[in-house]
Amino acid sequence: MELIKTPLNDCFILKPKVFGDDRGFFFESFNQRVFEAVTGVSGIFVQDNHSRSQERVLRGLHYQIQKPQGKLIRVLSGRIYDVAVDLRKSSSTFGKHFGTFLSAEEKMQVWIPPGFAHGFVVLEGVAEVAYKATEYYTPEFEKCIQWNDPSLRIDWKIKGEPILSAKDKMGVPFKEAVYYD
Repeated sequence: MELIKTPLNDCFILKPKVFGDDRGFFFESFNQRVFEAVTGVSGIFVQDNHSRSQERVLRGLHYQIQKPQGKLIRVLSGRIYDVAVDLRKSSSTFGKHFGTFLSAEEKMQVWIPPGFAHGFVVLEGVAEVAYKATEYYTPEFEKCIQWNDPSLRIDWKIKGEPILSAKDKMGVPFKEAVYYD
């Protein structure tokens, strides 16, 4: 597994070693020892999540207070634009965001550490996204930042308006978000 740094502190892209031949391919999508050795991040994932969304569905920008989740994101089918926002006041990249394309074809993964907001949008057709989380989903601690907050200036790489859940339509401006120390 190769680690590719991003502009955000502690947020990485991970490129797995893929073994392919005329039958198809094989790769380890997760190995705790390799993950810890490559990233320096230790801990235990407690929950796996899987979503299926159609083109222009935007999920996010989500985060949890009191029980922040680290997330290891990958795409099982389709293509998305994935975004992380650093909410850690003590970080030199506080308030900054990073976005990257993820696809089933490329098999890249993104590590988003605890203390970040996360979101993604489906770019074409249908996409299935799977991610590991370091904390259990706790609805009473979940928060959402406006996907189109003007202070963040995120280019979501889509044409037209995104399709949002009722919860995501109620996201608060970044300046009203709850930050981490």
